[in-house]
Amino acid sequence: MMAKSTVNPDEDTVSLKSNGKTPTNDSPVKEKLGMMQSLRKSIRHAAEKSPLSPGGKGSKGTPKATESGSQLPPSPSQSIGSPVTPGKDGDTDVSHPLKRSKTDPSMPTTDSFVRGSIRRSLPFIKRKKDPLKTVCEGLVEEMKEEKEEEEVVVLAEIEEMYTLPEIPHTPLSVMQISKLIETEVLEDAHLNLLALRREFQQEQDQSGRDSPMELAKKEKDLSLLYGDLRKKINTIVRDSSSLPSRNKGLLVLVARVIQEEDKRAEEPGGLPGSWMEAWREAVEEGVQAKVESVYLEQREQREQSASWLAMHLGKLGKTIIEDLESVKTELRWSYPPSFKVFSTYVRSYHSVVAQHLKKVEQQVTERRDLYVLLNWIINIYKSERIMGSLSLQPDMNDESTDLQLEENFLKQLKEKYCCRVKVDMRSSLDKIIELENEEFWKDKKRPEKDEEFLNSEFHMDIWTQVKSNCQNSRLIDAELELKVLSSCLEELKDFPKKFEAEFNRLCGALKPQSPWAEYQITYINSFSALQEHMDGYLGTCPDEVEGFKIEVKWLIVRLLQGLEDQFKEDVKPYLRRMMTRKWLTNDEDFNELYSQTKLLSQHCALMRPPHVQEFASRLHYHVVKEYIGQLMKNNYSCKNRKHDKAADKIRQQWDELVDVFEDMKSTS
Repeated sequence: MMAKSTVNPDEDTVSLKSNGKTPTNDSPVKEKLGMMQSLRKSIRHAAEKSPLSPGGKGSKGTPKATESGSQLPPSPSQSIGSPVTPGKDGDTDVSHPLKRSKTDPSMPTTDSFVRGSIRRSLPFIKRKKDPLKTVCEGLVEEMKEEKEEEEVVVLAEIEEMYTLPEIPHTPLSVMQISKLIETEVLEDAHLNLLALRREFQQEQDQSGRDSPMELAKKEKDLSLLYGDLRKKINTIVRDSSSLPSRNKGLLVLVARVIQEEDKRAEEPGGLPGSWMEAWREAVEEGVQAKVESVYLEQREQREQSASWLAMHLGKLGKTIIEDLESVKTELRWSYPPSFKVFSTYVRSYHSVVAQHLKKVEQQVTERRDLYVLLNWIINIYKSERIMGSLSLQPDMNDESTDLQLEENFLKQLKEKYCCRVKVDMRSSLDKIIELENEEFWKDKKRPEKDEEFLNSEFHMDIWTQVKSNCQNSRLIDAELELKVLSSCLEELKDFPKKFEAEFNRLCGALKPQSPWAEYQITYINSFSALQEHMDGYLGTCPDEVEGFKIEVKWLIVRLLQGLEDQFKEDVKPYLRRMMTRKWLTNDEDFNELYSQTKLLSQHCALMRPPHVQEFASRLHYHVVKEYIGQLMKNNYSCKNRKHDKAADKIRQQWDELVDVFEDMKSTS
């Protein structure tokens, strides 16, 4: 007769009844399936009774998960050292129920206990064929899922209301209470403190006004012990975001102590000041420690790293997000709702980061770093990259995302940035003058042409810099863009005079040997183009643009006047010898006049409108006036047919001059 295998559902054991013969109705695989099902039940039973599980004792937030004398759940495997008897075919004999064993309180908690149970069971399972391996792996995966479900359940809010444990009738000694505080046994320490405080109040009521020395000593002891307790709580709270797993249980007790002490704030024997406020200060101290721990390069290293501030602020933003994520997912669940833990940490970051940035700002001098700081404060901090991060939602929906900056700090920072823009603009304009001297004036190199006109590219360099400054500042805010543009135009206003002074100083002495006229035409064209660029900002900064236009206008007038004076000086001796006897018989002076006028025409062809027409017309008038004026100045008479010859010569020369000035687009 074949023996049947049975499973007792009332025990956490696997029992296989046999008459000593190898069972034939059930295969070895089915035997092991039965064992694994029973093992899984044992593990679940262990998890349910664990102090860390949501359904077990101690799940209401108390940290006493493994106090001395408490028992962990029974092991689903045999006790260590229990004999394992092989069966007839070499299989392990499991015919006797597995005994429950007493567990030492120092043994690991449920998670490690479960893993240890699985490891001890694996050698027993591996003796069978591969199908059992698959069963074991499936069991492990199910346990992992159950563990994840447990973690989700554990993250529930601590109840706001609580029941204070019974206060001891006789408190421990001062030294014993101090030791409890030092070793972070906060619940016992606080209960004994309350007992000591109760004794003090009773003795105070009995003694009346004439307090004995013993009462004064007990009051001093209370003050010292409460001071130690507050310092210990401050330390725990301050470091809690860095060590959430270590402090999670302690924080529950911290919250209860704070609640209880604030209830008893009016009773004698306690510490002055709100415990809740002290908790907020401890949170802020922890946040400050986090912020100060973010790496910041030393001053001597910054010269080698152009992006030192950007790197620091990037790491700071990452630290803020990581810490607030930890508060949201772990830390907040150790406090009752009234503590508003997440909001407290957010507000602390607003305050601490603002103070940190004030210190950093004092070390910032470069324009790029000032821009990085402004952009981080105004845009990045409140964006999805930090306070608006998706990982912090929806908890941030009701929170402010603005830094708690001191009044006028942002205004002063913007002014500092604009001053730096002016300094950099002035430096750039000075470098433009130096570059012109290096590339052209020093070696008397002829200026380059652009679309058949003489041109220097510095007007594009200036416009590009102004435009770039405005565009970048616009990304921060419109107010800063306006201030930056005004700063650039104010600095640009002095540029025409400074340029002219350096041009005359460095190049004026070389007039005969240098292409002086070409230089003047080049700068007439270039400053005219620069003025056109700046006219685009007339609607935004009308006063600054008008001031710059006036300076450019007078510079161009002086450059044109210089060209005009030079031409008049060059043709003056030739015009003076018109209408003389030598003039009638010799064309040498007129040819020189014509040559100089032709050269002027070539120069005018290199000048952009509208200045060329006005310039050519004035010189046309001057040549005509001086040419014809010689007939009135000189008492010249022609005898015989010389007057016909003189008239023909005047007509011929006049036609040649008219043609040249028409080429110059003269309107005279």
